[in-house]
Amino acid sequence: MYGESIKINHWLVPFSWLYGIATKTRNKLFDWGILPAEEFDIPVISVGNLAVGGTGKTPHIEYLIELLRPKYRVAVLSRGYKRKSRGFVLADEKSTAREIGDEPYQIKRKFPDITVAVDANRRRGIKSLKEGFPDLDVILLDDAFQHRFVTPLVSIVLTDYNRALHLDKLLPAGRLRESRHELSRADIVIVTKCPAEMKPIEYNLIARWLHLFPYQNLYFTTLSYGNLQAVFPQSGETKEMGLKNISGNDGLMVMTGIANPSPMVKHIAHFHTPQIELHYPDHHNFSTSDLNEITTRFQSMNGEKNYIVTTEKDAARLRTAHLDDSIKRGLYFLPIRVRFMRHAGTSFDEKISDTIYKNRRVKRRGK
Repeated sequence: MYGESIKINHWLVPFSWLYGIATKTRNKLFDWGILPAEEFDIPVISVGNLAVGGTGKTPHIEYLIELLRPKYRVAVLSRGYKRKSRGFVLADEKSTAREIGDEPYQIKRKFPDITVAVDANRRRGIKSLKEGFPDLDVILLDDAFQHRFVTPLVSIVLTDYNRALHLDKLLPAGRLRESRHELSRADIVIVTKCPAEMKPIEYNLIARWLHLFPYQNLYFTTLSYGNLQAVFPQSGETKEMGLKNISGNDGLMVMTGIANPSPMVKHIAHFHTPQIELHYPDHHNFSTSDLNEITTRFQSMNGEKNYIVTTEKDAARLRTAHLDDSIKRGLYFLPIRVRFMRHAGTSFDEKISDTIYKNRRVKRRGK
């Protein structure tokens, strides 16, 4: 059921009140124009969330890339969470997850033909992209709902089905970055990670709990998993395979560094019960001791063949790690895609495409 697994640290609620005062004051300063927000003459689509943790921003960004790149020149701008560099960095084929962050690295590796950059200062980042690539048609801002110094053309907010907004609390008692009432700033709200078997009544209940306005559009998406992909493809080894190809006599470890691995583990369990599960925090940088633990646990399995299944985001960080050759041969990531439910994908696609097309036409007339 929607948000049934939510947990609140009630003893931290007083601190959440103080945090709420700070965020509300900041938002009011933007609303009153005291803090400046800038609008650009290029379509900017923001994809963000109200809560910390994984709501599925990266697969939704990738969905937008696949939707838009056949017709438009697309750039992605991220802050590059946990990267070791500073300022504006333009990704290229030599960039690493350490330099630009795991998610931008994943996007650039998957879509080498699009422009990917990182900058915590989104206004500066957009200006740098416009100067370097004057023929860009659209910029996708990753994790930018709270970055109000930029006014996007379209603001998309994601909320996890497993953590209902109306039951959550502000940080640090809960996981909300700001009040759920700020959801009114969004043009599109997407409830992500929905179970594929959701009942019709639940769609209506969630819509009622979210209290959206008539100008806002609500969509629901679920995760769709692809075939396993080798992290270190080698000649003579299987580069792609289905989970069903792992036999009952093989050893399987599931290893993640994401906010909520439960949906992935549940999917894998339909095919094979993992012997070992190792779960680290979101965006975890694997230390030498972590890699030693992974190696020891992996070698303790006595299957005919041993495999490690991880996420695509974790694979981005592990590609530069010093791993034993046996682990490299058995290391695969499980790719995910988003699928719109209730046959609403066409409606979403048309709304985004039409908005960009009309905005570009207006801008050309204004020149």
